[in-house]
Amino acid sequence: MTRYVIVSLLFFVTISCKKGEAQKEPFGLEGIVADYHVLLEAVNRQDDKIYVVNFWATWCVPCVKELSDFVQLYNENAARTDFEMVLVSLDRARDFETKVKPFVVEHQLTPPVVVLADVKRMNEWIPAINQSWSGAIPATAIYKNGKQVYFHEGILTYEELKKLTQ
Repeated sequence: MTRYVIVSLLFFVTISCKKGEAQKEPFGLEGIVADYHVLLEAVNRQDDKIYVVNFWATWCVPCVKELSDFVQLYNENAARTDFEMVLVSLDRARDFETKVKPFVVEHQLTPPVVVLADVKRMNEWIPAINQSWSGAIPATAIYKNGKQVYFHEGILTYEELKKLTQ
């Protein structure tokens, strides 16, 4: 696996769904990041935090089905200092304003949402996330202390997520 593959564009936009409150930046990242390794570095910190990264899209029916469970888990753990979550949308970056942002508001997604805009190099960054990942979504990776401790391709229930993040 090539660890230093440069992705042409990783576009991170933090969306605020709470009235009058700034939402937490996902893993301290914001704006446009030209290299997906920045995301990997953010989740591979040696800080005893649990980092939950869910890959999804607005057009993915199973993804939409499980999002409420991620929202519930995030809301219940938002005060924890050892827990962070980000929902990584694989929608097209040009659809952010017209599809992703309205979807986030409509579905009341409280976890930080970012858009991964590099679809041309998916065959490079997908195995960098996890060697067994076929690229199907939803997919979830959990990291702690610089290591991926869990990866799952497919739907996860709230109960499964809760067990994995205790």
